[in-house]
Amino acid sequence: MDLSGVASVLQERLHEISEALAVRIRAEVDSYADDSVVPRESLRLSVERNARVVLAYFAEGSEPDSRPARETGRIRAEQGVPLVDALHAYRIAFDSLWAHILDEARRHPEVAEAQLAAGSSEIWMLFGRYAEVLATAYRETSTELSRQREARRSALVEALCRGDITDRTGLDDAARHLGLPKDGPYAVVVAAALGGEEPLPGIEAALREAHVPSAWRLLLDQQIGVLSLAAPDAETLSLRTLRRRRARMGISPLFDSLGDIPQALRFARLALAGLAGESAGVARFDDHPLAMVVAAAPEEATRLVHVILKPVLVLPPQDRTRLLETLRHWFAAGGRAQDTAERMFLHPNTVRYRLRRIEELTGRSLSDPRTLADLGAALEALRVLPH
Repeated sequence: MDLSGVASVLQERLHEISEALAVRIRAEVDSYADDSVVPRESLRLSVERNARVVLAYFAEGSEPDSRPARETGRIRAEQGVPLVDALHAYRIAFDSLWAHILDEARRHPEVAEAQLAAGSSEIWMLFGRYAEVLATAYRETSTELSRQREARRSALVEALCRGDITDRTGLDDAARHLGLPKDGPYAVVVAAALGGEEPLPGIEAALREAHVPSAWRLLLDQQIGVLSLAAPDAETLSLRTLRRRRARMGISPLFDSLGDIPQALRFARLALAGLAGESAGVARFDDHPLAMVVAAAPEEATRLVHVILKPVLVLPPQDRTRLLETLRHWFAAGGRAQDTAERMFLHPNTVRYRLRRIEELTGRSLSDPRTLADLGAALEALRVLPH
């Protein structure tokens, strides 16, 4: 008898050997010990299919069949077994199978040592080949599963944004699938996509590292995220993480139920629209509510500007700019001419002259609270809607 004969004998005991290999794997690899992760029968069948092709290789000289290895890699990825554990279990199976081959060969003195030495090299050659196939199939499956999971999460975020889910059971299920707490506070973030590129790549992982759970959806022109801010300092940590990104973002006020996402999304988009300039930045709705109101009604805000400031806007550019800048600094200085002068490096009388001219042109007194409200709103509209 030679080594092929030994393998043929073991083929008849394949079921028994597979059971023994499976028992050893479950004892030595933690991921396989839990029957809810890797069912016993799933493991036994996998071991049996792989052992069958190895024994056939030695018994019949057949070409190595990599299909069982590929199937093993796919199944383990679907079961959530770490790749390192799957490869460890695979090595244990090969080691145990070779031990069975050696044990059977010792019962047949006619099997030469040279054959056993050659067989040892061949079985570990097979292990290397099959392990590579297993790992490739595992990674491919993991990538596809991740893609499907992200697609489901994205679709779920979209459904919440549209207000398609309103009942408590549905909202709780959505929170569970998205990895979010069932209760708030939450916030919605909207980031503008420039040039078709994702504005916040890797943001979910970065927020997770800051212990802020989130779920995201990428649109053609925006990236939308729902953040859980229930943990202490979550709001501060999330803002710090977001501000590190070179993107334009709007953030909604806090809210308590995922059912309120549609309204929060509107507020976040208004905050984004009210973000001054073209550079990166983060605008929170609650920080500049007047700017948000302006952004929400651009036509009405434009009309307000013309009603309140038209006599100033029709001035020559240099005069117009000088008066508007003075008015802005005056508001920023709390209506104090002296502080305004210091901000602008002017004499206080120059500031007072310009303010009087604004009063004359607009026909409105800067000592009237209603005038101040109108002028403040018009200035904010000019900032948010410069055109």
